[in-house]
Amino acid sequence: MTLVQYLRCLGGIVRREALRWLHQRSRFISALVRPLVWLAIFGAGFRFVLGVSIIPPYETYIPYEVYIAPGLVAMIQLFNGMQSSLSMVYDREMGSMKTLMVSPFPRWFLLGSKLLAGVAVSVVQAYMFLAIAWFWEIEPPLRGYLAVLPALILAGLMLGALGLVLSSFVRQLENFAGVMNFVIFPMFFASSALYPLWRVKESSLTLYWVCQANPFTHATELIRFALYGRFNPPAAAIVFGWLLLLMSLAVYGYDPGRGLMARRGGAE
Repeated sequence: MTLVQYLRCLGGIVRREALRWLHQRSRFISALVRPLVWLAIFGAGFRFVLGVSIIPPYETYIPYEVYIAPGLVAMIQLFNGMQSSLSMVYDREMGSMKTLMVSPFPRWFLLGSKLLAGVAVSVVQAYMFLAIAWFWEIEPPLRGYLAVLPALILAGLMLGALGLVLSSFVRQLENFAGVMNFVIFPMFFASSALYPLWRVKESSLTLYWVCQANPFTHATELIRFALYGRFNPPAAAIVFGWLLLLMSLAVYGYDPGRGLMARRGGAE
């Protein structure tokens, strides 16, 4: 296989995912409305958070909506990763995924291309949310809009890989919707998306360690720091480590010879 053939395959998968996103307007609207509702309600209900801010001056009150905006960006990526994996379950039921998996391209490349396609969509959605959030006075520095791009890509890859792992467990479309809710909401609430970790630690040490073990926490912190032009090495390392682990599990799970799909009678 030549490099041109690999690029053509990648382009086809990305184009298919982009067209699916454009044609499914409900998915597009819900991806924006959900975090905007959270921003409006929580921003109005909780005006300030006291803590060490990453925005100078560092020890100050910051508007609550400024704090939660990066967490809502991460939530967009989490939901999009699950929605993208939901389409994998649908394709498996319809039989179209079998056509993809029996192609001469390596399985890791096909899953990685699917993952990149989903991330491309989630990055567009994240920037659209940030553009609308500007009207809520969420105004990071201009360099932050560029600096956050690598963080969005890395976090999106990790969260999308989580969705791929889950989709390898689930055989039927209706079951995956329940699994999504079971995973999304505990990950979101047991993180630093809505509350600073120091405040969680004050209320419950057990919950604090749960938040620390939650990969979504570190994805949120990676985006939060990057949005204000700062790099968070521990968060980046943890997110990258989770990405490698989850992607390895996804490749194993979608291998009909020895993975989870083998125990379920193949990829159909």
